[in-house]
Parts: sequence; C-alpha cells; structure tokens
Amino acid sequence: MTADADGAILRKAVLRLEDRLPELADRLAAEILSGEDGRDRPEAVLGDMWEVCHTGLGHGFEAILEPGGGRADLDWARRLGERRAQQGEPLEHVLRGYRLAGRVFWEAVVEAVGRHDPEHIPALVRQATRTWDTIDQQSDAAADAYHRTEFALARRSEERVHAIVDALLDGQGADGGLLATAGTVLGLPVTGRYAVAMLRADGGFAADVDLRPGEVGGMRFLWRMRANAQVALVALGAADLDDLVGALEPCTRGHAGVSPVAESLADLGTARWLAELALRTCHGPGPQVARLDRRLPDALVLSQPRLAGRLGDVALGGLGSVEPAYREVLLGTLDTWLDCGGSAARAAERLFCHRNTVLNRLRKIEQLTRRRLARPSDLVELVLALSAVRLHGSGADPQAAPPAAAPQGAAQPAASLLGAARPPRTRIP
Repeated sequence: MTADADGAILRKAVLRLEDRLPELADRLAAEILSGEDGRDRPEAVLGDMWEVCHTGLGHGFEAILEPGGGRADLDWARRLGERRAQQGEPLEHVLRGYRLAGRVFWEAVVEAVGRHDPEHIPALVRQATRTWDTIDQQSDAAADAYHRTEFALARRSEERVHAIVDALLDGQGADGGLLATAGTVLGLPVTGRYAVAMLRADGGFAADVDLRPGEVGGMRFLWRMRANAQVALVALGAADLDDLVGALEPCTRGHAGVSPVAESLADLGTARWLAELALRTCHGPGPQVARLDRRLPDALVLSQPRLAGRLGDVALGGLGSVEPAYREVLLGTLDTWLDCGGSAARAAERLFCHRNTVLNRLRKIEQLTRRRLARPSDLVELVLALSAVRLHGSGADPQAAPPAAAPQGAAQPAASLLGAARPPRTRIP
C-alpha cells in the first residue's frame, strides 16, 4: 500500500472518532489527573482541564483530516504553553499531557480500525511513526512558548522586585500600600530585622559582580545598582551585624558601609542614608567594611558638614599659619597618637621617630590651637575637627542630594580651613 493509502485509512478512523470527541476528552482528562500529583495543581489548571483536552484533540483531528489546511494544532500548542506558564503549571506536566494525549488518541484509532476494518491494522503500524512525530512537534511548540513566556514573566517579576526595593531604599516606606506589596512580592515581613549595605562603585567586588552574595548564613541580599554605589537590602534573620560584615569582607575589594539594624521595611530609607554615612567614613587603603555604630563621631561630622567646617576653623585655626608640609606632619602625629590610645611610645614606633619627637609635636599642636590634649572637652573638639579634615573630600560626592530619610542639608559641602579636597594622609616621621 502507498503512504497516501495508509493516510486515507487513518483519516477514515478519525472521521469515525469525531462523534466520540467529548468521550475521549473525558478519558484524557482523567488520565492526566490520575496519580499522586494529579490534583495538586493550580486551580486555574483544574478548571480548564477538560476544555484543553477537548480543544487539543479537536485540533489534532483537524491536522489529520485536513493536512493541507495549515497547522492549527501547533498554534494551539503554543497558546497552551503560554497559558500553562502563566498559570504556574510545571512544564513536565504539560509535556506529560501531550504524551497521554498521543496514547489516548492512538488507542482510540486502533480500536476503531480493529472494529470496522481489521484487515487495515498493519497499515496503522506504518502511520504510527508519523503520528508520534506530530505529537513531538506539538510538544516542542508548547515547550518553546512555555520557556519564552516563563522568561518574560520572570523578567517582569524581577523588574517589579527592583522597583519595590528602590522605593523602600528611597524612603517611601511610609506608604502602607507599598509595604503590603513589598511583603507579598519580596516575601518579607513588614516587621523584622533588616540592614542596608552599600559598596562604593569604584571598589565593587573582588572579582566578577555575580559573586556578590545572594544568601549567606541565613541572610538574604537584594542588590541594586546606583550611580555611585551598589546597595543591598539585607534581611538578617537571626544573624547580627558582625555576621553581615563577615559575609561582605571576603568579596569586597573596596570600601563598604553597613547601617544599624532596622526593625521594619518602613525604616529602610533611613538605614540607606546611615549606610551611606558609614561608607563615607572610609578613607585610606581598602578594603574596609564600616559599621555605622562603630564610627559615630566620623558619621556625625559627615552629617553636619557646615558645622564640621566651622569646627575645623575654630579648633585647628592656629595650624593655618604653619607651612603646609609641617602642618601635615603635625596632623599625622596627632592622628597616630589617637590611634595608639594616647601612647607616645607606640606612636613613635609607627612614625619611626623618637618618643620625645612625638611629645614635642603634640605640644606644638597645643600651642597653635590653644587647646590641651589632657582636657577632655578640648580633646573632643580636636578629635572631631581632625575627622572633619580627614573626611572632607574623601571621595563621596558632597553635592549629592540626601535621601528622603536624611535631614535636610545633610549632604552639603563643608568649608575647611585646611583647603578643599585633601588626599589621604601619609605618615611623616
């Protein structure tokens, strides 16, 4: 027999099955829903299961009865793949449905031919390969549409996540609607333990940006790129801020700032501003991961730049009369002495000079500033004034607008008696 004759036998069998299409749809739906996971499916999938089986088998019949009439069965397969992706049905269930459809259809064809034309059973063997090739084409079309739809949905979902994280970090958490949406989309409770981490863009991560942590030690990181920094909303869980610093240190090649713990998603705007302040306290060689709570004096100076500039003018004004190189030596000595806990001997070791040299320089500072290092109020002024000098021009953009949670004017440029931007100090003995 010829291929055309074999096809005619198959078409004749399908014509006999047209009136049984609802019955076959019942059988296919029952087959699909059988098994342990048969009914553990989205409600929308269960609701349209019979319709899908009826329509799919009907398009299969049309493809056989009208082979020159186009491929409506493939168009339907693509629409089904898109629909199931939108409904959240796993792709493996969709493909299993096509395999079962092929079996139900073929068993019905064999039954019809065996009942009415048993002598043509051998012809069906030759048609089997073509039939299963058609089922494979339909499965491939459904899978391709499923993947494309799944990718588009994931991209839209990712964009929505990014928009919500941006809004929270920008201090829009007072909007109750945003908090409710954030809880649903991000899967985070409104009240919890959160922090914000910020990495300077020119430092970034130790290697590729993909190495930035996503989940470490029970902490979840949601990263966003800003013009001059990479920012993470961190759900701490049971972890503390030391754990967060420990997660950032191995992969950070530059400077980073960490906010205090925020008790609500509504507080993340303030937390972002505090993380930025912590980051701006970093100067000198990196990497450094700065916790705001451990750099509060420097953060205070940064948050009040005009007042800090005035403090520098008043507390260190006497140093303006000395030669710039010697002024840097004096400031470097004071800085080192403070780092060494007020020990002249330890400071001398670091500066490679004699202890008496350190003491002489400190006395010179006292003479020029008219302040005594042994007097607590004078020492506080000098420490804060030194921070103002060191942090002014440390790399943060002084003209950057403050976030919504920051006090107005908190990011305005400071005036300093020691000049505009200064490079990080070098220790001079």
